[in-house]
Amino acid sequence: MVYHDDDVPDEIVEPLREICMSLPDAYEELAWVGTRWRVRGRTFAHVLTVDPEYHAVYTAVSGADRPVPLLTFRAPPEDLHALVSSGPPFFRGRWGRDVVVLVLSDGDNDWSEIAELVTESYCVLAPKKLVALVRNTT
Repeated sequence: MVYHDDDVPDEIVEPLREICMSLPDAYEELAWVGTRWRVRGRTFAHVLTVDPEYHAVYTAVSGADRPVPLLTFRAPPEDLHALVSSGPPFFRGRWGRDVVVLVLSDGDNDWSEIAELVTESYCVLAPKKLVALVRNTT
């Protein structure tokens, strides 16, 4: 387990850790800010708290005017469009063609939905043999 060094609440990091680390060959590491989960060197989930004063790109994407925890993940094109079209708390990332930003709350997150989104993000980036392991267990 990696100990995150930013101000993302444990109530957010711990459920994400459980979801992400249940996926084959997934590992956790500290990111430039926040914590990220990767498979074969590719980030499929990244959680961080953005501060409008220091994280201009994330703030511009999320519209945050105060520090807020965000989750970034990957989505296939059809899911990306549906999520972003639904509006807040989902936003389109300005980096990468398939990045979605989800503004998290301090206590009212739908962890089953987040598990589905993170698992799908993993499947977007993981090798086919690992995706097959995930698809065969769901």
